[in-house]
Amino acid sequence: MKLAYSAASPYVRKVTACAIARGIDAKVERWKVGTTDPALLDFNPLSKVPTLITDDGAMLYDSPVICEYLDSIGSAPKLFPPAGPARWKALCQEALGDGILDATQPRRREIALPQDDGRKAYIELQQGKVKRALDALEKEADSLGMLTTIGEITIGCALGYPATSISATPTSRGGPAIPGSRPGTPRSRSCRRLRRRCR
Repeated sequence: MKLAYSAASPYVRKVTACAIARGIDAKVERWKVGTTDPALLDFNPLSKVPTLITDDGAMLYDSPVICEYLDSIGSAPKLFPPAGPARWKALCQEALGDGILDATQPRRREIALPQDDGRKAYIELQQGKVKRALDALEKEADSLGMLTTIGEITIGCALGYPATSISATPTSRGGPAIPGSRPGTPRSRSCRRLRRRCR
């Protein structure tokens, strides 16, 4: 199978972490491609990475879909728990981690542009989403494990993404700090461990 990727994408990092956890990373061929490259449109009409082309020619896109497909391959312990409370918890954690990244991506882009009032308000809106998500993670940090579920992997990748830092904006008002790490990321030991393992 072949993975269309960009080294800068945190969603690609999430997919790679899943492949490693499943013990199948060596089976994934990498195709470095830009999202403006017309060749990518042949496999993904949204022209986004990650995109996975399976051995039988199926084209899968968006990291949740790709990660669940990877979880169906190999014999390693499943990252997606079976139906029940553990599954819903893992999927909600995945949604929270993806939400952090979804808010961080446009915020990072907008920061580089001229800062009029509308753009500053938009940046603060996205910054608020990230801060609330990090506050929620702080409350459940002690229940986080060792990257054994899709939820923990996604949270780890979100915390490991440089632009996730609350203070990484010109409008920063601070946030909880981990000694020796970026300001604004959760300080709990479990969150620090997840962040380190997904770098």
